[in-house]
Amino acid sequence: MSDPTRARKIADRIKVIVAETLEKRVKDPRLGFITITDVRVTGDLQNATVFYTVFGDDEQLASTQAALESARGLIRSEVGKGLGIRLTPTLEFTADAVPQAAEDIENLLAKAQARDAEIAAASKGAVPAGDEDPYRKPRERKPNEDFDFDA
Repeated sequence: MSDPTRARKIADRIKVIVAETLEKRVKDPRLGFITITDVRVTGDLQNATVFYTVFGDDEQLASTQAALESARGLIRSEVGKGLGIRLTPTLEFTADAVPQAAEDIENLLAKAQARDAEIAAASKGAVPAGDEDPYRKPRERKPNEDFDFDA
C-alpha cells in the first residue's frame, strides 16, 4: 500500500494528462464538451477512476461515454508515459453526479423559499391567540405575607 500523499499526487497528474490527451490526441467526433472534474486512485495505485462532466443533454453524455470507452487504451498509454511509474493504473471513466445533485439542491431551496414566502404572507397581520407573554412568572411576595409551602 502506498502513501496517501503519493496517491493524491498521482491522481492529480493523471487528471492533467487525461485532460491534455482528450484535448490534443483524441479526435473522436462523438466526444462532447467534456471537463475532467476529479481522479481517484486506489491505495495500491492499480486502478484510477476518472470523473467527468459533459455540457449538454443525455444524448451528448451517452456519445461522450462511448468515445471515452473507445479511446481508453490510447488515454491509458499516455498516462503511462506521463507518469513514469512501474505499473500504469487501469482507467475507469465515470460521469460525475455532482452537477445533477447541485441542480436538485437548488430546486429544493427554491421550493423552500417559495413556501417560506407563502407562510410569511399568510401570517402577516396575525395576532397571538393568548397573552403576549404566555410564560408563568414567579409570584411576588409582600413583606408581611406568611409562607405557604403547599402552593
